[in-house]
Amino acid sequence: PALDAHAARLAAGAGAPFAGVNFVHTDHQYLAGLHPPGVPAAARRVARAHGFSPYVVVRRKALVLDDVRDYPRFSPNEAVDFSGIRAYLGAPLTDHDGFVLGTLWAAAREPRDWGREALALVKTLAAEVAPLVRGTAGA
Repeated sequence: PALDAHAARLAAGAGAPFAGVNFVHTDHQYLAGLHPPGVPAAARRVARAHGFSPYVVVRRKALVLDDVRDYPRFSPNEAVDFSGIRAYLGAPLTDHDGFVLGTLWAAAREPRDWGREALALVKTLAAEVAPLVRGTAGA
């Protein structure tokens, strides 16, 4: 998919093994862009409870988790239990009216200090990606 390249940019810039662009719906998430690429379309639909992007959508602001196990609210999560994710960095993709369409995120299987530079990067890239996804969030 076309959004894989944007996920790859975040992964490279943040030094993360995983990154994505996703849309959060009431009952699921659609991973419209992924790094590393090659995930078939059928596997890009995951449960809403999987991962941390739904929290970004609700909060309407970036979320930085250097070690998800340090946060009781986030440590019992399918992304931790089944995918081994230990660190997450995500920012909302918003439309002109401030409605959150989805997220741009990076993740790792080991704890990490994302730092201010990675936070600034995810916010900057999210602002660049948001205009590209407006009108495509219905997957």
